[in-house]
Amino acid sequence: MDKQTQRHLYGWLRKQSAHGRRWIALCITLGLVQGMLMVAQAWLLATLLHGFIMLGHTPEQYLPHFAALLVVTALKALAAYGREVTGFHAGAAVRQTIRDLVLTRLTALGPAYVQRRPAGSWASLLLEQIEEMQDFFARYLPQMAIAVFIPLVILVAVFPVNWAAGIILLGTAPLIPLFMILVGVGAADANRRNFRSLERLSGHFLDRLKGLRTLQLFLRAAAEGRVIERASEEFRERTMEVLRLAFLSTAVLEFFAAISVALVAVYFGFTYIDHLDFGHYGTEVTLFTGLFVLFLAPEFYAPLRELGTHYHARAQAIGAAEQLLTFLEAEVTEPASGTEPFSASAPIHIEARALEVLSAEGKTLVGPLSFTIEPGQQVALVGVSGAGKSSLINALLGFMPYRGNLKVNGQELRELDMPQWRRHVGWLSQNPQLLTASVRDNLLLADPAADDAALEIALRRAQAWEFVAAKGLDYRLGDAAAGLSVGQAQRIALARTLLKPTALMVLDEPTASLDRHSERAIMASLAEVMCRQTLVMITHRIEQLETMDQILVLARGQLVEQGPWRTLSRADGPFAALLAEREGGDLDA
Repeated sequence: MDKQTQRHLYGWLRKQSAHGRRWIALCITLGLVQGMLMVAQAWLLATLLHGFIMLGHTPEQYLPHFAALLVVTALKALAAYGREVTGFHAGAAVRQTIRDLVLTRLTALGPAYVQRRPAGSWASLLLEQIEEMQDFFARYLPQMAIAVFIPLVILVAVFPVNWAAGIILLGTAPLIPLFMILVGVGAADANRRNFRSLERLSGHFLDRLKGLRTLQLFLRAAAEGRVIERASEEFRERTMEVLRLAFLSTAVLEFFAAISVALVAVYFGFTYIDHLDFGHYGTEVTLFTGLFVLFLAPEFYAPLRELGTHYHARAQAIGAAEQLLTFLEAEVTEPASGTEPFSASAPIHIEARALEVLSAEGKTLVGPLSFTIEPGQQVALVGVSGAGKSSLINALLGFMPYRGNLKVNGQELRELDMPQWRRHVGWLSQNPQLLTASVRDNLLLADPAADDAALEIALRRAQAWEFVAAKGLDYRLGDAAAGLSVGQAQRIALARTLLKPTALMVLDEPTASLDRHSERAIMASLAEVMCRQTLVMITHRIEQLETMDQILVLARGQLVEQGPWRTLSRADGPFAALLAEREGGDLDA
């Protein structure tokens, strides 16, 4: 990673700290208070020891000093605790803001964009990488200010007592940040490589875990296990590289801090045996002076050493921010969402003219297409895999950008308020998502005001009431609909779709995981409901196509044929060729 990139990432991180500015300012204030209390504590300790050793005073004479020392020590501990609490809140506030930025961006780009990367990769971005920024905002940024303020406070206290000791402290202080920077140059690159390795491992592991059944059936589980083992070993090596740099920086800082404190001690030692005679403003260098400065000398370097300890948090945050900022600043086209209101009390009319569906990078995926879907029509999209059916559906749902015209009820889709538009659209995918919640909660996503009677009607239409009644509406589903078969999960998702009052229904192979008997029953229920709706359905069932008002045949992103079943099946065209290929079976969806 070049220096310009590091500066850009660091500048972005500093801008994000504005979201936790109040907590960071409070943390710095408490650090400054802690520094002042530190000076007071050193003065009290030096006074007590000088009185006992040199002046021969008794403890009773210093009772007020003992009481003050206890109070100062308690306040110092309280300030340190406050720094930790406020620092944590600062990091939490900024992390929440960054996570909101990512989620907002993902929501704007839509599910079509999200599906381009493994779920584990997004999980790593949203969880691990953002979490790794906590110490940068909670510790490093406040410590930068504290590392300036506390040494200044100590210098202000030391110079009036002994200017030579002050010069030693002032002269050796730059050594620590200098070597901290030198060690930290490679830390950002090491962290960046570590996060890339973690992202690959997360995505790879989650995908293989989801496909474990397939891997076992094809006897590939052991081979994939070895691949994950190699990826884990790579991640271990990257992590150890980061830890080596962290330990190296700590050792370097401790070494130079020890050298600097030793110089102060040597100066006072030679002064006490009359080998040095300067730095004391013409007055005697007492035990109080030596003890006071020596107590403060380690504390003078402590903030700088602590900053060095947290310096790897800076490198860690820069490494984490690289992919995060690449995603947030990527020049991609978001699906348009206008402000024009939309309402529909009748079936939807759809008209496409020179329609081109685009990828987020602006590449044409489908089109140009021109077609019309009349209100209440039932339309099927057919074609081989990769023909562009899903891209067309995603554009219709408002999840992909497009060029040309795509009008619904005479209004351009890109100009509509998308939340209002989607309220009138029912959607069922081939692999529906059910939340880890009860059956009731999953159904109520479609209509939160629905009562149990309405839920039962929807479940009966979807041929799901029998097994749901046996389990109960409050039966809690596991992750990825655990506890249900694939067909049962699809029927619950279909019931959820039917529960929502819509003017347009979009279905992607709604009966793909069902047996023939269940399929016929569900299609009969759909036919009863669809008489009041416009239907667009991707299907590979031949018998379902015969009832469609219109069939759109796609190939390589082009609309190659359209018309009713009777016309297309008798014509010598692409649809007839598809039927011939799958004679007696299913079309390749």
